[in-house]
Amino acid sequence: MQFILKPLLIVAAMAMGINAVVTLPARATLELNVNKGNVEPMPIAIPDFQGGLGAQISEIVTADLKRSGLFAPIDKAAFVEKITNPDAAPRYEDWKVINAQALVTGAVSKEADGRIRAQYRLWDIFGNQQLAGEQFFANDANQRRVAHIIADAIYEKITGEKGYFDTRVVFVDESGAKNARKKRLAIMDQDGANVRYLSDGRAIVLTPRFSPNRQEITYMSYESGQPKVYLLQIETGQRELVGNFPGMTFAPRFSPDGQKVIMSLLRDDGNSNIFAMDLRSRSTTRLTDSTAIDTSPSYSPDGSQVVFTSDRGGGSGRSQIYVMGADGSNPHRISFGDGVYSTPVWSPRGDLIAFTKQSGGQFQIGVMKTDGSGERILSAGFQQEGPTWAPNGRVLMFFRDSAGGPKLVSVDLTGRNEQQIPTANYASDPAWSPLLE
Repeated sequence: MQFILKPLLIVAAMAMGINAVVTLPARATLELNVNKGNVEPMPIAIPDFQGGLGAQISEIVTADLKRSGLFAPIDKAAFVEKITNPDAAPRYEDWKVINAQALVTGAVSKEADGRIRAQYRLWDIFGNQQLAGEQFFANDANQRRVAHIIADAIYEKITGEKGYFDTRVVFVDESGAKNARKKRLAIMDQDGANVRYLSDGRAIVLTPRFSPNRQEITYMSYESGQPKVYLLQIETGQRELVGNFPGMTFAPRFSPDGQKVIMSLLRDDGNSNIFAMDLRSRSTTRLTDSTAIDTSPSYSPDGSQVVFTSDRGGGSGRSQIYVMGADGSNPHRISFGDGVYSTPVWSPRGDLIAFTKQSGGQFQIGVMKTDGSGERILSAGFQQEGPTWAPNGRVLMFFRDSAGGPKLVSVDLTGRNEQQIPTANYASDPAWSPLLE
């Protein structure tokens, strides 16, 4: 992928290995505290960027920031100043009168070699200063990525948190009649754009999961009549079987270093236990050994622990959430609420575990602390499950049954910013990628 980034000015905490050419002011007054219980969206003005592709780029930036729930883009009809030179300081008073706290200006042009050049500047209106500015070079295929990276930079500069817009989501695309549904692996940008199919739909596919450090996924396929776990290189299409295990295989996930896959295996005796496979040596280690159903394992971000569900505590099918060491040591229950828990997944920040819960005739998406305390339900509905974390640990995506089939939905940790993700067909089993590089 041809993608080159060069900065106009320093942006704090950029991790792209790029060199600064001009220094920012020593202090930045504009900030948004996302750790408060109730965050009021920040009014931000984003005029169309200059140049032929400028309006398209700024529209994507605007949509990303609005969708986060932390920013309230101001209607362009309210703008007093018309931006003609995105490099010049704005007339701050003209933006204060419409209550804009931040302003983004920018321009997009074509270079002689055919690449596009996009630049932006972020202005603190009430602080009367520029906060950040960068320029990016990319080929035509990466126009949308430029916009997402700009949105990430603005998000990070104002909130102090990493953004999550320059990411992708792999999911199961579902089409056709309900009793003969075609299920294909698909991948898209986190906002639903640029959908690409990774399988042809001749075999049912389930539970795709991203590698934390490569553009690689693991998933299950029924193409041989039994569910088997595969690895797929997204860019090359190269695929390999993880292992030919006896019995049925479920819910594979990568370890944080991408060197292992953890999964549950169902034996002929009806018991399901958790195993980890080293992807280099292909050696398998059994982590649980019980007569219960242990399934849906997920590593902590430091790789030291595993969260999973089990019905070992008794009760007919009433699975609860357990945590154990990555070697299978000290398994202990952390959920004690009413209902049945499933699909736990550890936050990339390490502070929370997301889960699905069936209780009171509803399916609920919630989070709890890693010791089981502080359980909060973020979303409830007729049938919804399968949460996956954005790489900054601030947003979840899951799938919910709608009229006729499932759709993808996102919700932030407040539970107030819930949005359906646009997909052409029905969609299930989402998995969020790390930030792209």
